[in-house]
Amino acid sequence: MKRIISFVIRFIPRKYLQLLSPIALKILGWFYWGKGVECPVCKSQFRQFIPYGRGQAARPNALCPNCQALERHRLIWLYLQEKTDFFQQKKQVLHIAPESCFISRFRKMNNLQYTTADLESPLADVKMDIHEMPFEANSFDVAFCNHVMEHVTDDIKAMSEINRVLKPQGWAIIQVPFMKEGLQTTYEDPTITQPTERFKAFGQEDHVRLYGQDYAERLRKGGFEVIEDDFALKLPTERIQKYALPAKEIIYLCKKK
Repeated sequence: MKRIISFVIRFIPRKYLQLLSPIALKILGWFYWGKGVECPVCKSQFRQFIPYGRGQAARPNALCPNCQALERHRLIWLYLQEKTDFFQQKKQVLHIAPESCFISRFRKMNNLQYTTADLESPLADVKMDIHEMPFEANSFDVAFCNHVMEHVTDDIKAMSEINRVLKPQGWAIIQVPFMKEGLQTTYEDPTITQPTERFKAFGQEDHVRLYGQDYAERLRKGGFEVIEDDFALKLPTERIQKYALPAKEIIYLCKKK
């Protein structure tokens, strides 16, 4: 199963995966039905989640076959529930590169005015380049932008654009993958342009950098006040196991000054 999923996510473009994977995963989910884990996003239970990732980086017990939530999505959902007023207060929300596990649920929330945006995703309301977003300054209370910055040409510019469109005191969650443990300084090299060379250097053909422990400082260069929240590290082991969460992942809560 790991090999099949690794092949699919490596060679089928993301925009097609977003359209076709929900049906295939729901069928596959019947073979995973059980009571070993629970997805907090959709409340479905399985004996385990589906493995997800590429090659040696494939992770067991990762993908919910019902709503397609990964470990980070399940963590963010719990964080929003337990550490923010996202589900209670009226908010204008911008969701960049929207994840399918969130879209339908956020759209149904009466307290949200919800806008999705992406360069090419068929799920997005607005087609845009994150470096030059077509929104007025001070337009949104909340923004989500997860696992995008490792793809963009100028991440500081993209971060500053998110900061620009947020209202004063607005906030964003901007997560990235950390694919090389212990890396102190973000590694990027714009001369590496061939997909095979990018795969060797950055772990994926469409990545342009490896983030290091200076990630929060890069967010600050984008204009944010950054809270590195260790929410996951404080959760009981039984909850980590029940929801199959990334126990060491830091939530980067970015506030507009």
